[in-house]
Amino acid sequence: LEELIKVTRESFFAGIKKAVPGNHINDISTEIQKYVEEHGFSVVRELAGHGIGENLHEEPTIFNFRQKRTGLKIEKNMTFAIEPMVNMGAPDVEWGEDGTVYTADYSFSAHYENTILITDGGPEILTL
Repeated sequence: LEELIKVTRESFFAGIKKAVPGNHINDISTEIQKYVEEHGFSVVRELAGHGIGENLHEEPTIFNFRQKRTGLKIEKNMTFAIEPMVNMGAPDVEWGEDGTVYTADYSFSAHYENTILITDGGPEILTL
């Protein structure tokens, strides 16, 4: 369980290394997935990070796995919530009637989130 939590946190930091002007959203997503899977875990595909602006949840959606498209080009002053969600077992989740999300195979899961601001010098973590 400690390894799951550690890998989830570290996958966030692996992903934000790609959060620089000129890269694309998919660069972040791909790096998170790569890190997680190299450590034997899986990423949840039904939940994701997001942009933050006038509203808490805005476009773009920032998945934790590689997409077929590159996604939005990252520019200075963009603000994102990057939120790796990592399962010990399969990536699948189920939704309870009360809105609770749980792993479909009842394995352990971990979530790590911070909001970042894109600057010329790279990502600045606003919520650490």
